[in-house]
Amino acid sequence: MIPGDFQYSRPPGRRLIVLGLLGTLGLAGLVGTVFVITFFVSAWLGRPVVFGYDEGPTQPIAFPHTVHVQELGLDCTFCHRNVTKGAAATIPAVALCMSCHEVVGEGLEEVEKLRDTYDAERGIDWVRVHRVPDHVHFVHEAHVRRFSGTRTVVSEVSNTSSEIRLNEARQIQPGARVGQTLDIAASQTCTICHGDVGGMEKVKQVRPLKMSDCVDCHRDNVAPTDCTTCHY
Repeated sequence: MIPGDFQYSRPPGRRLIVLGLLGTLGLAGLVGTVFVITFFVSAWLGRPVVFGYDEGPTQPIAFPHTVHVQELGLDCTFCHRNVTKGAAATIPAVALCMSCHEVVGEGLEEVEKLRDTYDAERGIDWVRVHRVPDHVHFVHEAHVRRFSGTRTVVSEVSNTSSEIRLNEARQIQPGARVGQTLDIAASQTCTICHGDVGGMEKVKQVRPLKMSDCVDCHRDNVAPTDCTTCHY
């Protein structure tokens, strides 16, 4: 080697250990950051269908609410039977569907799918449409009870047992006005969060259902906003 040329000197062992630790911590930090970002994107920023959510997802068996609600006059609580009793609204069992379609719908493709599913003793893997993050508890019964019954339409709620705010009233009955008294059925309250499902061929999410949306609604309706109300 010619004198004066660059000569590589091996770093001390202590420096190698420090660099190794820094690299390990940096990698762990990167993995943690990716995990946190993924969590927030999946839990808060996205709906069940992140892209194209203006349309509802395609279900394994097409269920046209327009036919069942508008044409046949079925009430929401006929199928979603737990909505006035518990936290979850619940999806009807295949046997409940078959209570009608055992004799109704002969030759219709989607009804035949239902019958084949029933005969095979399988459940239907419905695609979820509405969601809140897993660490949030939403009790349907409490919300249905709050908005159903005889209610006076007001601009600002002062009595939660007898009043309904104009904004919610108009989601139930578009022509509602302040001072009007409404007799609201349990099934009519669904439109406040879910929109006009009875008019949808494919059910889609129409309200953000994010924390800010829920907190604003609670404040407007004199409901508790303490963290333990939803996070417990």
